Amino acid sequence: MATIPAAQPTGAHRRDRAAKPASGEPEAALKWELPALAGVLVVATVLYTWGIGQAAIHPFYGAAARSMASGWRAFAFGGLDASGSISVDKLPGAFWPEAASVWLFGPHTWAVAFPQVVEGVLTVWLLHRIVRAWAGPFAALIAALVLTLTPITVVLTRATIPDTALTLLLVAAAGALQKAVGSGRLLPLVTCGVWVGLAFQAKMLQAWLVLPVFAVVYQFASPGTPLKRALRVLLSGAVALAVSCLWILFAWVTPAADRPYLDGTSNNNPFTLVFGYNGLSRFSSDSTAFGAVAGTAASRTTGNTGWTMLINDTVGPQIAWFLPLALAAAVLGIVWRSGQPRTDLLRTGFLLWGGWLAVHALVFGVSNGNHAYYTAVIAPALAALAGGGLALFKAEYETGGPRRVALPAAIALTALWALVLDWPTRFVSYLLPVALMLAACGALGLWTRGPRTSPRMVQGALAAGIAATLVVPAGWATSSLDPHYAGSSTSPMAGPVGFAFRDGHRVRSVSRVGIDRPSARDAALLGYLTAHRHGEKYLLATQAAYTAEPLLRAESEPMLVMGGFTGSTPFPTAGQFGTLVSTHQVRYALLTTRRPGTPTTTWVKSHCARVRPSAYGRRTDGSLTLYDCGPKH
Repeated sequence: MATIPAAQPTGAHRRDRAAKPASGEPEAALKWELPALAGVLVVATVLYTWGIGQAAIHPFYGAAARSMASGWRAFAFGGLDASGSISVDKLPGAFWPEAASVWLFGPHTWAVAFPQVVEGVLTVWLLHRIVRAWAGPFAALIAALVLTLTPITVVLTRATIPDTALTLLLVAAAGALQKAVGSGRLLPLVTCGVWVGLAFQAKMLQAWLVLPVFAVVYQFASPGTPLKRALRVLLSGAVALAVSCLWILFAWVTPAADRPYLDGTSNNNPFTLVFGYNGLSRFSSDSTAFGAVAGTAASRTTGNTGWTMLINDTVGPQIAWFLPLALAAAVLGIVWRSGQPRTDLLRTGFLLWGGWLAVHALVFGVSNGNHAYYTAVIAPALAALAGGGLALFKAEYETGGPRRVALPAAIALTALWALVLDWPTRFVSYLLPVALMLAACGALGLWTRGPRTSPRMVQGALAAGIAATLVVPAGWATSSLDPHYAGSSTSPMAGPVGFAFRDGHRVRSVSRVGIDRPSARDAALLGYLTAHRHGEKYLLATQAAYTAEPLLRAESEPMLVMGGFTGSTPFPTAGQFGTLVSTHQVRYALLTTRRPGTPTTTWVKSHCARVRPSAYGRRTDGSLTLYDCGPKH
């Protein structure tokens, strides 16, 4: 396939040549292309693996990954402990690679984080491949660079949160859709549905946000009759639905006694887990929709919402550096190609990535709240639009005419927008003069091009302009290599934003957790419990995952996590716990004052004896109290 064309005559000739980038025909790699791609992938690998031994392990998901590596039941159903007594409050798909890595390499922090690195680098490579097929090598290189240096991409790939897997799988789905539209074949469209279904296993309903966009793009731009296109869309949608529901149906048909209790549900129903607890309850005032358990402040965020979410002081520096350029590219790419045939693939790409961006921005704006890292899923769309837009503007610039102003204007706009995003914190203010100087050199050099201007000077001006757009986001992205500027393990963000900062200044420290690295207090507690264990199935019962997480990350042992993540999931009931005690399956229970009481915790307090803190290496109970429910207490 050819790159977006250089200078051509005006009118129909220009329109005909501009349609060639997405023709689907193979093109020999340019001399600079493979070295440039290799360089980008090396940069991505270094950024994503730097300090991987101290990666931001999510306390809850890290505990689950270690437990899932210990046995088939915990692995298949996402068991939070080694026995698989209760599941995580998500589908387990995103954690399977992490659990497999721990099983293969051992319980190390880097082993849990390693799959995230692989997913991140694969996403960069795959996006390059997709954009190259759509808009040519120049656009592909820009897209790969933008994605690699997007701050939220860097910081999230160095954490252990499902959004990295979600993004990779959805990018794969977009590539399959692009191939289906270009070739007219059915198999790539079916493959697109499979990828979306697999993405559902990583992040559930969020994976479906792209489906309306994919359906509209295929129905509008693919060859064939309207009825044929519609039937194929329905078939691909059915495949996506079937693959999405595989685990749900697997859990549903498995007897409850043979799988963990499903966290986040009051009825142990997998449909409630997905469509209630992780679905409707997040977008409505009904926190118990479909039998869901009401979330806590730890499981529900209420900030970062509304129509300005993507550009606020917290989220904007994570994701929005190329937002104006992406919007301009989407609009102009569609408008300028309005005279082309319905199946014009260059315009189709702008529809695809622009729709991806628009749908996610809409949903984020109307939801009850969003973590900043949720926006990582729109990074590929922004990167693709930035690359495709600059390539289109470059083609128009080389052609001449009124549209040639778009390229220097886009460079200047993007550099000025970087100033706007960085200004509230002035975090990398030392880079702003560099960016503005490069932008001025690039934009003015392109604007003042004359008949005697050498191609090398034009290329130099373009290179300066592109560097100007990347230097400030790169500063924010690389800041996350310092743990002080990488957010928390539960809410990774780059730079001086988030709860640990106020007005750009640190107001509290952020601790990191690891695998197989218990604190002295946790080690003492584990030693006490192990020494006093006499054949019980469970080493310990804990109130909520909060109390169990550090112990589960330290040791892969059966632990009964009462109440699940929120502490409110009705498992085990007081009667069930009493039976476990009477049958000598559990002896000790660890309760906390940081979660609300339940009938089960009331039973523990009334039937079990408090253990002196000094017995397990503590001076006082603090927020935790250990109870002995054994027969001799």
